[in-house]
Amino acid sequence: MPDPAITPELIAKHGLTPEEYARVQSILGRDPNFTELGVFSVMWSEHCSYKNSRLELKKFPTTGEKVLVKAGEENAGVIDIGDGWAVAFKMESHNHPSAVEPFQGAATGVGGIIRDIFTMGARPVFSLNSLRFGNIAGDSAEAKTNRRLFAGVVSGISHYGNCIGIPTIGGEVYFDDSYNGNPLVNVFCLGILRHEQIARGGAVGVGNPVFYVGAETGRDGLAGAAFASRDLTEESKEDRPAVQVGDPFREKLLLEACLELLASGCVAGIQDMGAAGLTCSTCETASRGGTGVEIDLALVPKRETGMTPYETLLSESQERMLVIVKKGEEAKVKEIFEKWDLPYAHIGEVKDDGFMRVKENGVTVVEIPARALADDAPVYQRVAALKTPPEEIDCAIDCDIADTLNALLAHPSIASKRWVWRQYDHMVRLGAAVLPGSDAAVFLVREANKILAATSDCNAVYCKQDPREGAKIAVAEAARNLACSGAVPLAVTDNLNFGNPHKPENFLQLREAVEGLAEACREFGTPVTGGNVSLYNESPAGSIDPTPTVGMVGLIADARHITTQHFKSKDDVILLIGELGHEVGASHLLLLAGKKKGPPPRLDYAKEKAVQDATRALIRMGLVQSAHDCAEGGLAVNLAESCLSGPGPVGAEINFGGTGIAPAILLFNESQSRIVISVKKQNATAVLALLEWRGVPARKLGVVSKNPELKIAADGSEWNWSLADLEKFWGRRIEELMEG
Repeated sequence: MPDPAITPELIAKHGLTPEEYARVQSILGRDPNFTELGVFSVMWSEHCSYKNSRLELKKFPTTGEKVLVKAGEENAGVIDIGDGWAVAFKMESHNHPSAVEPFQGAATGVGGIIRDIFTMGARPVFSLNSLRFGNIAGDSAEAKTNRRLFAGVVSGISHYGNCIGIPTIGGEVYFDDSYNGNPLVNVFCLGILRHEQIARGGAVGVGNPVFYVGAETGRDGLAGAAFASRDLTEESKEDRPAVQVGDPFREKLLLEACLELLASGCVAGIQDMGAAGLTCSTCETASRGGTGVEIDLALVPKRETGMTPYETLLSESQERMLVIVKKGEEAKVKEIFEKWDLPYAHIGEVKDDGFMRVKENGVTVVEIPARALADDAPVYQRVAALKTPPEEIDCAIDCDIADTLNALLAHPSIASKRWVWRQYDHMVRLGAAVLPGSDAAVFLVREANKILAATSDCNAVYCKQDPREGAKIAVAEAARNLACSGAVPLAVTDNLNFGNPHKPENFLQLREAVEGLAEACREFGTPVTGGNVSLYNESPAGSIDPTPTVGMVGLIADARHITTQHFKSKDDVILLIGELGHEVGASHLLLLAGKKKGPPPRLDYAKEKAVQDATRALIRMGLVQSAHDCAEGGLAVNLAESCLSGPGPVGAEINFGGTGIAPAILLFNESQSRIVISVKKQNATAVLALLEWRGVPARKLGVVSKNPELKIAADGSEWNWSLADLEKFWGRRIEELMEG
């Protein structure tokens, strides 16, 4: 069947503008053929080229004394953790595929991020995920669809992680109407390696053979990168072929084969076939190596007959790698692939001419300068709307305190996520030191004798109201979560989820959020090691709320410093580190009334760092029984979670005394830089004195009680909740919604 004629309509269908097509003609010195048009389409898509965000990403801090591989250099950043050990970690999205086919979309997102990690020479040790869905409560068609998407995504993540044997040990899930029709599935993976094991993705060594290894190529995932670079519409279900199909058991074999191969010293370069498949891996390795790569598609293992060059190059079939082998080591490489029962083929070699050259049975079907595809895509600075401050709100809020806490705890974004993490085999590898659901995940890496902590964070309502401030808070809260676990933050990966950048209001959100993230990362000394940009997150109902998700990794020096959020023992004293607060703009208290109003809380870096440093210092001194970040829902939610989130519920008696603050503001405000800790009764006075000496505001809130209730008193009023009732609202809420 002959290739279709290149028409303006076909060019537009491939996502290229007339100006971009003219640039293609200029690069080639001729018109592209149909296959070359497809190659430019995927490589110049937003998903692969970041053409609408690249200039913004340059604002991130990417260097530091612990950075061994920085953002943009390879498939994932690498950070030194001491004693010759390092971690490779990254976060990526699979939003559009998960909207169309939630199970496979989420599963292959997990598979893709795992390959990014072992491509670096690191053994993956744990995963996190950050998920966003529309409202799942109620009987509307929309709520039913959201429940289907939620169940499918969680099942896909569970299936892939459980089968491959990599634990999912933490993350976050939020629900909001802005994600109706466009869920966000951001997946994070971290791996461990020695410094000398860092692998590179360049096609180096002219004459070196190029090997294909892994699953056979099929038609699934066809042009998935281009699919991820346009808005979701009612017709997006027709893009089901653009969603890949994963096989975690095949990926496990590929993982072990690649790590053995890298240890053998036979590899000159290695690259995952992720977005854009063979196209991306071929031109990226050539561009990184400053060389050329020539392959013959007739040699590529396939699972379907009659595949055209266009289909073979643009397929995003999963569990595949491109390996540049040192010449003369072919026999050893084949032996390793055969040992692990993996399809493989010698499909080409490294050239010295700088071209990505693709043949089929010896006939050239693609001939493009590799750098033009991988590094020289068009770069745009889109028009940003004028920034306007969020509308101020009247803080005279009156509500029934008891009912409000019940409602906040029952909000799916705040309610316990046990329904989610109980589906994950979080105990595989026996490294998880705390259960999922804590402020931060903690993992013991025994081979390195290191204790790692990791978390993901983003309050999209804050970012909707003020993207810069919301992004700063995402970094600060991630660092605060790590501090509560006893960890020192090391570095950040991010996932920037926004709407169509051609809309000025969306581009403003992107620019403001990036600048907020960059500023906060500099303040906290956490360089950005890489990540992902996911734009065009829009459904027919409109754009998602801006969601710049932060994944942060930290290090805990001593197992005795591992700290969790739940109250422990009767008579322990409960303290607040930080101020009582007063800000309710963009809060969950307002969300209960259906309002996204007001400015988010303001972040004061000096106060924030003082609170975090003080908490870590107390933990290292062995004085802290529990520590819990104060975030969505304010102090009352924090206290309820501290009572409920342990192995068994523990009561608390709280008395704020006279504050002069309206009860709703006192209990539900979301001011930043606050941590609730508990300490042994005999240490409380000394802890308060130490905090005063450090100049950090703190006060006694109450005590841990043997009674199964949460009591709160303030300014002459008192409220009482049984833990059994609170558990009903908080502990079983999501399970009940998903059971219908």
